[in-house]
Amino acid sequence: MRRPVPSSLPGARRATAGVLAVAAALTLAASLRAAQQPPSLEESAREPVRYVGSDQIDRRFYHGRLRHAVGVHAYQVYRANHEAAPEGDPVGWTYNHAPMLAYWKGRFYLQYLSNLKEEHHPPGRTLLLSSQDGRQWSTPQVIFPVYSLPEIRRGEWQVPEGTPAVMHQRMGFYVAPDGRLLTLAFYGYSPTPRVAPNNGQGLGRVVREIHADGTLGPIYFIRYNRHAGWDETNTRYPFYKVSPDAGFVAACDALLANKLITLQWWEDDRADDGFYTIERAHEIEPKALSYYHRPDGVVVGLWKSAWSALSTDEGRSWTPLVQSKTLWTNNAKIWAQRTEDGRYALVYNHSATHRNRFPVAVMTGEDGRAFDNLLCLHGEVSPIRYQGIHKPDGPQYFRGIVEGNGDPPGSHMWVTYSMNKEDIWVARTRVPIRGSVDVPVRENFEDARSEAALELWNLHVPKWAPISVVDDSLSSSANRCLELRDEDPYDYALAERAFPESSAVALSFRVLPQQIGHGVLYVELQGPRSERPLQLRFDPDWLSLDLGPVGEEPVKIGLGRWLSVGIRADAGKQSYDLSINGEQVRRGVRFATRVDTLQRLVLRTGPWRGEVPSAIVDGGPATRGLDCEDLRGAGQPAPLSVFLVDDVEIP
Repeated sequence: MRRPVPSSLPGARRATAGVLAVAAALTLAASLRAAQQPPSLEESAREPVRYVGSDQIDRRFYHGRLRHAVGVHAYQVYRANHEAAPEGDPVGWTYNHAPMLAYWKGRFYLQYLSNLKEEHHPPGRTLLLSSQDGRQWSTPQVIFPVYSLPEIRRGEWQVPEGTPAVMHQRMGFYVAPDGRLLTLAFYGYSPTPRVAPNNGQGLGRVVREIHADGTLGPIYFIRYNRHAGWDETNTRYPFYKVSPDAGFVAACDALLANKLITLQWWEDDRADDGFYTIERAHEIEPKALSYYHRPDGVVVGLWKSAWSALSTDEGRSWTPLVQSKTLWTNNAKIWAQRTEDGRYALVYNHSATHRNRFPVAVMTGEDGRAFDNLLCLHGEVSPIRYQGIHKPDGPQYFRGIVEGNGDPPGSHMWVTYSMNKEDIWVARTRVPIRGSVDVPVRENFEDARSEAALELWNLHVPKWAPISVVDDSLSSSANRCLELRDEDPYDYALAERAFPESSAVALSFRVLPQQIGHGVLYVELQGPRSERPLQLRFDPDWLSLDLGPVGEEPVKIGLGRWLSVGIRADAGKQSYDLSINGEQVRRGVRFATRVDTLQRLVLRTGPWRGEVPSAIVDGGPATRGLDCEDLRGAGQPAPLSVFLVDDVEIP
């Protein structure tokens, strides 16, 4: 037996320190594993998902006055345009909704359904876009075209022959075991706009293959709504079993055997033939399943209206459906997933009224059950431009990449959604998901090949108001800078940079108002809850200091030259000093609103629009009716504005 070395010897001390370090590391690893272990199945089945934090929404603001998740890049994938359709049609379709996302063979694929004007109103179809980087997207391609129905008589419902179908689906992609990519949709019909196409009476689900070269295979039905009278004899497309491609048939068979994927189909189908492993219970309708696996392998299922359940056998059986009391949701979709850091994220409309569909909120957790750190992921709500019923304001119907449907490079979470059921967006969120930063800002953009490299910036990027990193055309030497362009009459470009929260901030940056058309540049310092104590506005000839009803005398500036701007803001004094090109031009300008700390810089090419109309705040209708009109000039670009920003420093 080896004698112990006296601890007084130097070597012994080093050895002891090493042993202690190893023991500490093992203890830490064990504690981390324990922290990630969910509670027992019996205990967690009573409430599979819960919010354990204390932050809640302020219903007066679209962003809810939540802290912002840092590093969110939101891109408009498709901008509805009734006058000039991006997909080349004579008339633009202005109801676009329910996008789905996949990543396959180095490309993103996104499908969405579309109606000519509004929800549940024919004609309907489904379109596909793809992108290599998630920022620049292809022109939409119709993958499931308008379907003309035969005459339908269902009790009091009568649908004349030739009436177009209306599409409805909660699931869009499936990567088969052999690597094939399938895309799917559902053909239903709406006798009136108040009758939804997902009521179990529709024709059935269609499928086709997406090939690596971008071509598409033939359309087949993969499952008919036979209980509603639809089958091979009275539908346009053949059953998938007759396909001459044995690999395609095998891929469809594998999909049909996957009880987690196919459970997303339930509400369109609603058959009681035993195909689905969870059924409607009394008034509970399990709509729009989202699911993920906990660390112990248990599947957590989330449905609309915060219903949830657990499965220990990959969706073949479930614990009873229960409704969360801590998720302030509405009847829109919920998305949840495991993120690149091994934690979990839940994305949905954390709604103060349980009706409104804003903001995009994200909360995170360790074990897949308890979620905390409620943050605003995207707080912008663009105006609804086109008339139509069932079009609630706000970003909604979130879907990420379903387990098995791909993993994009980088440490990000990708989510797609519609804005106002009109435009299609994606958001790339930096992982780990956090609401603050702890390092100073020194950004000269020299090492950024594009705006995608700005990991700690938040970007709101409409199609007609892009944000880029470009070469400075006025500089005699190479110089990179941030460019904000804007020719959208009803939206704007927004770039936001968080910095360490502080009561006193010294900020400097350079700005070049290169061209000013309809939009001007607003520069704000904001608090962590979106408080707005100060705002600068760069007009063609003047730099204005806006304080709501009280205005400070503007400062004379001009177009086409770089301006060096310095701001020293002090929450203790509730005021700030302003310098231009090294000269102090204003001292002690008082804050417009009281704030205790400052936390982010905001650059925006249009006026602030974060306040919710009082009618909605007070419980008025969250969905517009037919008493509205299309916004004038929504389909034509406005006069272009261009601003360059460089050398942002916040020590």
